[in-house]
Amino acid sequence: MTTRVYLIRHGATPHSAEDRFAGAIDVDLSDEGRQQAQALAVRLADDHIAAVYCSPMKRTTETAAIVARPHHLTPIPRDGLREINHGRWESLRRRDVETQFPEEYAAWEEDPYIFMPTGGESGLSVMARALPIVREVVLNHVGENVAIVSHKATIRLIISSLLGFDPRGYRDRLDQAPACLNVLDFKDAVRARLMLFNDVSHYVDQPDRSAGRLSKWWDGGGN
Repeated sequence: MTTRVYLIRHGATPHSAEDRFAGAIDVDLSDEGRQQAQALAVRLADDHIAAVYCSPMKRTTETAAIVARPHHLTPIPRDGLREINHGRWESLRRRDVETQFPEEYAAWEEDPYIFMPTGGESGLSVMARALPIVREVVLNHVGENVAIVSHKATIRLIISSLLGFDPRGYRDRLDQAPACLNVLDFKDAVRARLMLFNDVSHYVDQPDRSAGRLSKWWDGGGN
């Protein structure tokens, strides 16, 4: 039997609009983010979702509650689904981090999977806590549809692992828009097929073209 996982990024926040690092700090959805989440809830209203899991951060729990409402479900928080901790970079704009901590930022650009900013965590650490949650969800809901609401980096790292991508390139090769929908079908707890990626057709006609906020390699600043 196939288990379908709707892997969802939370809606927009004031920090995401300003390109600030917001991993460990708790921020609310913006009004735009709530509208995005509501549009996704309408889209999934007839999909017979059996359970909704989420990161315990406010932006994810609110997104999860909006998505869960048509199904009369209470979201289930899992700490392993929280966003990567950026340490002393938290709440700073990306350009300010590059100016204030140039050596750290360069090391992170080169290998965001292993390197961690001072006081933060690595992509490897995120994978170590997030993947067991995905496994738990799949094993507990065989043959059902389940939603998981998480964060930009965490989702990209999960997808990298499940599909066998080099996780060192997760920032270069994968993006996640606010309130986007990814669909993964599982034949068992480890074999997954990506059916839909970074889809935002519930609130925009055309996705934005990738420009900035990915990596210096994408922006043309790397080799």
